Amino acid sequence: FKESNGPTDSYAAISQADRLQSEPESIRKWREEQKERLEQLDANSRKQEAEWKEKAIKELEEWYARQDEKLQKTKASNRAAEEAFVNDAEEVFPGTEWERVAQLCDFNPKSSKQAKDVSRMRSVLISLKQAPLVR
Repeated sequence: FKESNGPTDSYAAISQADRLQSEPESIRKWREEQKERLEQLDANSRKQEAEWKEKAIKELEEWYARQDEKLQKTKASNRAAEEAFVNDAEEVFPGTEWERVAQLCDFNPKSSKQAKDVSRMRSVLISLKQAPLVR
């Protein structure tokens, strides 16, 4: 019959006990203090990790709330703009085509967020707005 969790040789167990007893007191004391210090560091790191997770969850919830609020505001402004556009589209008078085009275009080059260069088209539309084509 063999023991599974210990030395199988009884002399080995005795020699291990002798070695532990022959270990100087200062080394044994250091080993115990080191073990306690490591356990405390592990506990602190687990506590800090839990705090970070809580903080991350709170920040994520706040971010989702802000995103939802932005989305609701954008939806409302888009609905209002669509209503205004539909109302304006119903009032069509001959000769007002370029004014309607000018209303739909953003002529401020700083506010446009497009990556393409649209300055030439913008200048053409501005010139047509100032001096419409005459047939």
